[in-house]
Amino acid sequence: MAFASSFRRVLSGCSSGSSVLSSQFASIRLHSTLTSPKLFINGLSRLTTDEKLKEAFSPFGQLIDAKIIIDRMSGRSKGFGFVTYATIEEAEKAKENMNATYLDGWVIFVDPAKPREHRPPPPPQRQPDPASSETGFRTNKTIGWCA
Repeated sequence: MAFASSFRRVLSGCSSGSSVLSSQFASIRLHSTLTSPKLFINGLSRLTTDEKLKEAFSPFGQLIDAKIIIDRMSGRSKGFGFVTYATIEEAEKAKENMNATYLDGWVIFVDPAKPREHRPPPPPQRQPDPASSETGFRTNKTIGWCA
C-alpha cells in the first residue's frame, strides 16, 4: 500500500522531489517521439547513394548505418532508406534538422522507422505435372492430342 501511495504522489507531483521527477518524465514524453535510433528516410532521389546519405546525416551524431533500399530487378534506388544512430537523442536531432530539407535536389522526409512486420513463409510450390508441357498444355494420353 505504501508503494501505491508513493506511486500516486510521483504521478500527481505532490511532493517537491517527485514533481521534479514527473516534470522530467513529461519533458521526455513531449519532446521525443522516437522509440529507437533508426530513422526512415523517404523521398530520396534515384541518384542518392549510401555514401551521400551518410554524409548528409553524419553531422547530427555517430552513425551506425546508412542504407538505401535497392530494387532487385532494376538495381536502382526505390527512393527510400534507413539511417541508424548510436542514441535516440542523436536520431531526434537529425529528424528535427533534416525533415523537409533538400538532398540531391529532392525534398526528403524523415520519420521514425517502424519495426519490421513478420511475414509468413511462402506456400510450398507444387511439383510440375509430368504430363504437362512447357506451354502449359496437358497431353491427353488416351487420344494423343493436347487439350
